[in-house]
Amino acid sequence: MKLAEALLLRADMQKKLASLKQRLGENVKVQEGDSPSEDPQALLTESSRVISELYALITQIHRTNAIAIMPNGQTMLMALVARDGLGERHRLLQSAIDNAKTEGDRYSYREIKWQKVVDIQSLQQQADDIAVKLRQLNIDIQAADWQIELVE
Repeated sequence: MKLAEALLLRADMQKKLASLKQRLGENVKVQEGDSPSEDPQALLTESSRVISELYALITQIHRTNAIAIMPNGQTMLMALVARDGLGERHRLLQSAIDNAKTEGDRYSYREIKWQKVVDIQSLQQQADDIAVKLRQLNIDIQAADWQIELVE
């Protein structure tokens, strides 16, 4: 199985587990005299099975990411860490930009006037540069996901 297939399977299993949790929550308590629409014990058993399979798959994905080598020579794990770092930097810059653009509330001219102390254009250029790097890294990671075999 390719790494990309394992990632898709992981997402499906996470959705199934979320659905089982919701269904369990809806069936653990009923009004006196009523019966649940689904057997809570069967839902617990199924949830436990899905959790076991999901975390076995996650273990395989992590092991694969740790040893798989990208075309640029770095491991998949290092590429994922770099992607997370770029994403965090982009969110930081975007937050600063958004806050700098927000006008302070003034009800009269005698109240405090807010002044921007950062160069929004410079921050936006930095954010745009990081966004380009982030998109390219995501493309590289996704392409590699379809080439890398999942380790057992």
